[in-house]
Amino acid sequence: MSIQVIAYILAGLGAVVVVLTRVRLRSEAAAAGRAQVSTVVVNTHTLLGVVGLITWVVYLVTPGESGAAQPVVGIVALACLWVVALCGLLILMRWLPTHGRHASEAVEDSWSDGPGLSVLAHVGMFVAIAIDTLAYMLGSL
Repeated sequence: MSIQVIAYILAGLGAVVVVLTRVRLRSEAAAAGRAQVSTVVVNTHTLLGVVGLITWVVYLVTPGESGAAQPVVGIVALACLWVVALCGLLILMRWLPTHGRHASEAVEDSWSDGPGLSVLAHVGMFVAIAIDTLAYMLGSL
C-alpha cells in the first residue's frame, strides 16, 4: 500500500472524527461539571477540522509540479490539523479523574461505557497527523 493511499484513508478517518465529535458534543456543550466543554474549543475543532481536511485533500490531489503555492497549501493544512488534534485532546481531558472538595461527579458517556471511543478517535487522529507530517517532511506525498 502506497503512502498516498494511506494519506487518503487517514484523511477520511479524520473527517469521521471531526464530524462525530461535533455530533456528540452538540448536546453536551451546555452541560455542567466534568462534561462541560467550551464552545470555543468545539467550534475551533470543527471549523479548523473542516478547513484542514479540505486543504489537505486539495494538497493530496494537486500534482507536485504545480508551482510554489503547493508546499504552502500542505503546510497550512497540517497546521490546521495539528490545532484540531490538540483541541480534540483538550476535549478528551474532560474525562480525566478529578479529586477534591469541589470536583464534579463522573458523567457516563452516552455512546459507550466511558471515553473509549473518543480516546481511540483522538489519539488516532494525533497519530494520523504525525504520520502525514512525517510523510510530508520526507517528500513522500
